[in-house]
Amino acid sequence: MAEQLYYESFERMEQFMTDAFTAIGVPAEEAKTCAAVLIESDKRGIDSHGVGRFKPIYIDRINEGIQQVNTQFEVVREGKTTAVVDGHDGMGHVIGVRSMQMAIDKAKEYGMGMVAVRNSTHYGIAGYYAIMAANAGMIGITGTNARPSIAPTFGVENMLGTNPITFGMPTDEDFPFVLDCATSITQRGKIEHYDRIGKQMPVGWVIDSNGDPVTDPGAALKGFNTGSCALAPLGGIGEELAGYKGYGYATVVEILSAALQAGSFLKALGGTGEDGGKRPYHLGHFFIAIDINAFIDVDEFKKTAGEILRQLRSSDKAQGQQHIYTAGEKEYLAYLERRETGIPLNAQVRKSLGDVRDQLGIDFQFVWEE
Repeated sequence: MAEQLYYESFERMEQFMTDAFTAIGVPAEEAKTCAAVLIESDKRGIDSHGVGRFKPIYIDRINEGIQQVNTQFEVVREGKTTAVVDGHDGMGHVIGVRSMQMAIDKAKEYGMGMVAVRNSTHYGIAGYYAIMAANAGMIGITGTNARPSIAPTFGVENMLGTNPITFGMPTDEDFPFVLDCATSITQRGKIEHYDRIGKQMPVGWVIDSNGDPVTDPGAALKGFNTGSCALAPLGGIGEELAGYKGYGYATVVEILSAALQAGSFLKALGGTGEDGGKRPYHLGHFFIAIDINAFIDVDEFKKTAGEILRQLRSSDKAQGQQHIYTAGEKEYLAYLERRETGIPLNAQVRKSLGDVRDQLGIDFQFVWEE
């Protein structure tokens, strides 16, 4: 029997998260930024990175003292087209928005802009920042390192994060082209989502220290923390299905998220000190904005990009398939549906939201309590 879901509107859920972030000490305008980034994930149907992570990834880490509510956005080095930022373990959403905006502003003046960040925290869906650039008539690129999860090809130890590399490009359609993908075969947040809904994982996503498959998401999440489980890179274990490509791209993101800004990397991102206690994750990100008008009129670019996507979608389909999708299309369709229905919330997420409300003493009644 399917679990009963309750639905909250975008506006109510965003307001609740804003109120909660404010109540725990995040400055009001920055709380709005954090909530806006998180709700964008749910709007786009990406349940792995939205309200389901609100308590465990943000509220709990603030309570544990490993994430700072007051974000110190320190520019430690800057050129006309570049900057290095130290986020001092503040709110990753705030750091991400300010960094991409800085890259966009530099691109408007000089054609391109890039900002590298160290000592940040989880910044939500990478696609949010790529879309910022696309909405500004630019090409946006961003990536971030993360807690160790991926085993290198021919290895079994979790060394690299899920390390997304994300692109956003404007088109003449109703939505931009947005490729927002982890460099692992799946993202850690999706496994958390499977654990919340009690769903087993497919064979091939996760291996244990012997190289054997793990399908229990709860066991996988515990194994990531102890080092006894690892995610497969994009392409899978070994070389047969080109897993070395995912491993290689994950390493590219790791280097760009650490080496340009003198940041932390690999096992140093585990969030555990030598004494076994929790410590800040010290994540790194990078943000690139490219002004299309520096190359060609942006409307001409949009037309060509849109035509490429339309030709791809109209190409011959495999037997039994009704539709070929392009990146960003499914998320746009999810948005059209969810703006009418609201965000689906299962029992575990509902409990976590209620716990935050009660802990912080927020006056808010959820739809399932009416």
